[in-house]
Amino acid sequence: MKAEWGVVVVAAGRGTRMGSAESKQYLLLRDKPIVVHTLERFESMDEVAEIVVVVGAHDVERVDALVNEYGLSKVKAVVSGGSERQHSVSRGLLAMNSEWVMVHDGVRPLVTGDAVRACMTEAKRSQAAVLAVPVKDTIKQVDENGVIVATPDRRSLWAIQTPQAFRRSLLLEAHERAEAEGFLGTDDAVVVERFGGVPVTVAEGEYTNIKITTPDDLPYAEFLLAQREE
Repeated sequence: MKAEWGVVVVAAGRGTRMGSAESKQYLLLRDKPIVVHTLERFESMDEVAEIVVVVGAHDVERVDALVNEYGLSKVKAVVSGGSERQHSVSRGLLAMNSEWVMVHDGVRPLVTGDAVRACMTEAKRSQAAVLAVPVKDTIKQVDENGVIVATPDRRSLWAIQTPQAFRRSLLLEAHERAEAEGFLGTDDAVVVERFGGVPVTVAEGEYTNIKITTPDDLPYAEFLLAQREE
C-alpha cells in the first residue's frame, strides 16, 4: 500500500478510572509515555502519510514537545479536542487531507501492524471498517433492578476496538450530520452506521489490543510488551 492514510489519534481524555493524578495517556509504559508508544506504531507504517493528535487544550504544548523529543515526523498537527470524543475526532479530521483515515485511541499502544493493515484492507473494500474480536464470555442483558432480561447469542457479539478506518469524506460528512442533529455516539462506527449510508464491516483484531483504562491494565501491557521484545 502507498502512503495514503491519515490517522487521528484521540488522546484528550482525563482517564478518571485510572485513579491517578496524571492523565492515563501520559503514564509511563516501559519508560515511555503510553501515547508515544501509540504514535510510534503508526509512525513506523509505510502506509501512513500523516498523523493528527487530538489532546486537551492544556496539553498541546506538552505533546508538541513529545513529538519533537521522539522524532515523530509524521505528526502534522497537535490540536485541542472538544467537549466530547466525537467533537475531538471532527477537529482531527479537519486538520488532515488524506483520502483515507483511521481513528485510534491514544491508550491502545499494543495494536500490531498486521491488525492495522487488516482494518485498512477491509475499509478499502467496504469504505468503513472497525477492528473487533469475538466475545469469549456469555453476555447477559440486565435491567435497572439487576434482573437478567436476555442472553444474546454470543456468536453474534463482537468487542469493538480501534483503529476504525473510513474514507475520510464519508466520515467527515457523517460527523457533520451528527452535529447538525445533536447526535452523540460512543464511537465513529455508530456515527457512520446512522448517517453514513454504508454498512460498517468488521476486520478481526487481536485480544492483546487492549485499551489501558484501569490500574490493572498497565502491568498487563508491560507483560505483553516484554513478551514481544523476547
